[in-house]
Amino acid sequence: MLPIPATELNGTGTLGPYWTFYHAVVAEQLRRWLPDRPSLLLDLSGGRGRWPAQAARAGHRVVELVDFRRNGEPWLREADDLIHKVRADDLGFLPDASVDAVVAEERALSMDIMAESALTDVARVLKPGGRALVCVDSLVLGMAILAEQNYWAHLCQTGEVMLVPWPDGSITRCFTSLQLREVLADAGLEVEWIRPRTVLSPSTVDHVLGADGRSLSWLVRTELEAHPDDDDTVGIHLVASARKPA
Repeated sequence: MLPIPATELNGTGTLGPYWTFYHAVVAEQLRRWLPDRPSLLLDLSGGRGRWPAQAARAGHRVVELVDFRRNGEPWLREADDLIHKVRADDLGFLPDASVDAVVAEERALSMDIMAESALTDVARVLKPGGRALVCVDSLVLGMAILAEQNYWAHLCQTGEVMLVPWPDGSITRCFTSLQLREVLADAGLEVEWIRPRTVLSPSTVDHVLGADGRSLSWLVRTELEAHPDDDDTVGIHLVASARKPA
């Protein structure tokens, strides 16, 4: 059974409390992960998140790859002086070893079927010692979506790459923690950690927040203090941090 119904995966619907918690976890995780001093950050999230603005408010300059066919998001305007939007098919416009950190949130690498090529480019533009934070769809999510659509034959396949058709016609690539670790390592990056984005269930979050709406910060701390490293048996997304060798 799908851990979160496909109709809820865009952040709308009846699971409002869970998505409030989820985005609070992402924001706090990014806050802890960002460099301590002002740096140049490359954002590959496609203009689908609030992360460039959060990084800019922390004093970082951000180069954001964005599809200009999308409407501008209001939360990106408050830090325009530090956010530089670029429309490009790849990272060829950036020289080698030119950025301090790379963020690929919003499942960007799952929607890029050739994640290996994208990560090789990420490793190229990172400075030695620079870090990358990536979020991908998990195998748990992929198998649940296939089951929800009655694609039982696909669940029996044992291929290295799981490509999952979504109800809207799009294709996503789902990873196990081992596969994600291998893809990062093959790109020349040293994996620091891989974990599910969240391990707390929507029902748990809904129960706790329903009992005390002020408990959100406690829930976020509880989530981030858990250490389910390389556990890909729970969670709809995996998140990883990797470093380019100095």
